[in-house]
Amino acid sequence: MLTNSSILITGGTGSFGHTFVPMTLAKYNPRRLVIYSRDEMKQWEMAKLYSGDSRVRFFIGDVRDKDRLSRALDGVDYVIHAAATKIVPTAEYNPFECVKTNVFGAMNLIDACIDRGVKRVVALSTDKASSPANLYGATKLTSDKLFIAGNSYSGNHDTRFAVVRYGNVMGSRGSVIPFFLSLADKSELPITDVRMSRFMITLEQGVDLVWHAFEDMIGGEIYVKKIPSMKMTDVALAVVPGATHNIVGIRPGEKLHEQMIGSEDAPHTYEYSDYYKVLPAIHNWSKDPERINGGVLVEPNFTYSSDNNTHWMSTSELQAWIKQNYEQIGKI
Repeated sequence: MLTNSSILITGGTGSFGHTFVPMTLAKYNPRRLVIYSRDEMKQWEMAKLYSGDSRVRFFIGDVRDKDRLSRALDGVDYVIHAAATKIVPTAEYNPFECVKTNVFGAMNLIDACIDRGVKRVVALSTDKASSPANLYGATKLTSDKLFIAGNSYSGNHDTRFAVVRYGNVMGSRGSVIPFFLSLADKSELPITDVRMSRFMITLEQGVDLVWHAFEDMIGGEIYVKKIPSMKMTDVALAVVPGATHNIVGIRPGEKLHEQMIGSEDAPHTYEYSDYYKVLPAIHNWSKDPERINGGVLVEPNFTYSSDNNTHWMSTSELQAWIKQNYEQIGKI
């Protein structure tokens, strides 16, 4: 599907973009892959990696700017929406800015994609969008709802929208693993709460889920990959084995445990071998055989959260992953 196509990724200089771009170039050989983002320095640094590849283009712009989006989307077939204000405390203390990017930016992209005749759009979401307890999660839930509704909003246009949702991206910039590694020479690591757990996913798994969404989507689906959980105390033990743990308390907007699918979505959620699919309640789409596509409806009170997960990553498994990926951790 993506072979010889024109693809654009918003926020493409982030951790996801740095993994999506080389993997997609190698597997699908797209005609054009456009990196759309607002940070010229990150674009300049990333462009050096692809200086000899005419398929990779760079376009300075902000998702808050609908006109600029429209220009960038000229001739584009597929879009991945990765741009977002993501750091939970940053969103709590800068709420207007978070809403402008995560909500208004989503609205701009939906409109521009429909107007430009983009075929399919996959928006990246987060476990924090399920039963949100912070502004970042609330804006991403709103964004998810906007992209789902975009399938009916598009009217007679052929543009289709879907969402992928996943948890803590292992080793990405600003995440807990590189943070703990930066304190490796200390004898003490800050732990918010000894009970805290998180979902763990690699960037490569995130890219695979996006590829699958493009292949499978009819429109309006939320794809949730089955991934392991870890307690934060075990993450700390894996990263810096000899350090003691200083309990510092939960930051503003943080949860003890993250949730990908809540019980309110259970009546519309279907299970597959390695992922779940939440279908829209609107327009009776959750009963559509084409969207269900062989899935099995989950139990009525089903939830998928990091503390009730049946799959847990061990400290030795995380240590092996860190050893294998050490050079890239925190770099992209």
